[in-house]
Amino acid sequence: MTAGDTTAHASTAAPAAPARDERLETIRPHLPREFAARLVEQITVGSHPQVVEVLAPLTGETIVDLPQSGPGDVRHAFEKARAAQSAWAARPVGERAAVLRRLHDLILDNTEHLLSLLQVETGKARLHAFDEVAVSAATARHYAHAAGGYLKARRRPGAIAFLTKTVEYRHPKGVVGVITPWNYPLALAAMDILPALVAGNGVVHKPDNQTALSGVYLRQLAVQAGLPAELWQIVTGDGPVTGPAVVDHADYVAFTGSTRTGRQVAQQAAGRLIGCSLELGGKNAMIVFDDADLDKTLAGALRACFTSAGQLCISIERMYIHHSIYDQFVERFVTEVKALKLGGRLDFGSDIGSLTNTRQLETVTQQVEDARIKGAKVLAGGRRRPDIGPLFYEPTVLTDVAPGMTLFAEETFGPVVSLYRFENEAEVLKAANDTRFGLSASIWTRDSKRATEAALRMHAGMVNINEAYGAAFGSVGAATGGMGDSGLGRRSGADGLWRYTEIQTVARQTLLPIAPSLGMSPARYTRSLGSALRILKALRMR
Repeated sequence: MTAGDTTAHASTAAPAAPARDERLETIRPHLPREFAARLVEQITVGSHPQVVEVLAPLTGETIVDLPQSGPGDVRHAFEKARAAQSAWAARPVGERAAVLRRLHDLILDNTEHLLSLLQVETGKARLHAFDEVAVSAATARHYAHAAGGYLKARRRPGAIAFLTKTVEYRHPKGVVGVITPWNYPLALAAMDILPALVAGNGVVHKPDNQTALSGVYLRQLAVQAGLPAELWQIVTGDGPVTGPAVVDHADYVAFTGSTRTGRQVAQQAAGRLIGCSLELGGKNAMIVFDDADLDKTLAGALRACFTSAGQLCISIERMYIHHSIYDQFVERFVTEVKALKLGGRLDFGSDIGSLTNTRQLETVTQQVEDARIKGAKVLAGGRRRPDIGPLFYEPTVLTDVAPGMTLFAEETFGPVVSLYRFENEAEVLKAANDTRFGLSASIWTRDSKRATEAALRMHAGMVNINEAYGAAFGSVGAATGGMGDSGLGRRSGADGLWRYTEIQTVARQTLLPIAPSLGMSPARYTRSLGSALRILKALRMR
């Protein structure tokens, strides 16, 4: 659909347009070319690399001519990281953690630069960019303090009580490949790379071309904090070309992106017998029970659906509201959505920013139009806004979305939510779980027992109670990740670090061997050992 077609449709649907900010005319004062050029120097490329032009979503200006790494460059990046990794792994974990402590402060000290860079690269609102800064700093702080405990040697029950001394040790994988997407380029890089580094690994990082500079800037701060520069290599390139090259050389792969690409990464990793963690798509549900605090729930719903213009894997795309409050809730929600301010200035004046790329704008437009043509009602939004910037799309609310419409079951990844009413808990849990995805969910009720029971019945790796998404996502000491088509493995917490380690069990036998001894016959040995096992069970020994 062309912009002209969209404008014509807007006059028939006549939804009230959200307020708008003054349009940002140029990004140049906020991202000087020499700053971008210095960041680009950190990327591993050959002497005459191909370059791609990266455009700012807010204005369409060129951000940078980004050099592209070839397969040979990827191999070279791994060679350099491997050369540095052994010495890094040999350093005490306390020294490695100290780098993250210093990085925490540097992230916060450079907040304003990071916010502007994130807005320029992604188009998101400044407040939503701060989510990335905050979780990046929190991740650095958590692993700086917790890594020693996560990595310490652990005594385990031995084969024979008192005679077998068994200890588990954790060793780094080696050099891991980390492939990060364009929607949360700073936060997801920090959440995947920092635990890998503190565990003693080297990293080869492939960010998305659109948002490569955010990842490079984080690396620059890490080097400033004391990280050996060779240890964290950055390569660029088109995903289908550079991504497989990263998997070809990695000792482990952490990937965030689409379910389709995630399957390909998993297949390639399996062929090499290396592990991988995958955070993929979602079609996340929010449930509003009849006793929910409506003021808090409405504010939470706006965050849940429209943070980063809905380009967040854990955004809510389906909202289920109890029939007794449905009309009241929907009326207030639509009013609030229409009042949201769209804008592209690099300040805190806008509620919602831009989509990040043309492909995502087309996906959102096509899904909404498909639903409208097939009978869905657009209560708010449903239009492109080229008057603000090239990739703006209004926050959109629909009802009567049904099977057969693309956005009923497929991830939209934009500022779009479908509303449904429900009668009882069994009905809503069945509907919310009726998806091949299982990433995140949100439940709103004043009844803590009901909330917990409902949460435990949700097929989702993360469930937020009386919060949009930030409670689970921001709990960096707890594991986060998805079920079903939403992925494999977990990031954050102990699991987020342990995935980058190999467990080695060392067992030392004392006094007697695990075999007949002291003249004992095999028959007597088996009877004696059987009796000992029964005694251990009776004593409830592990």
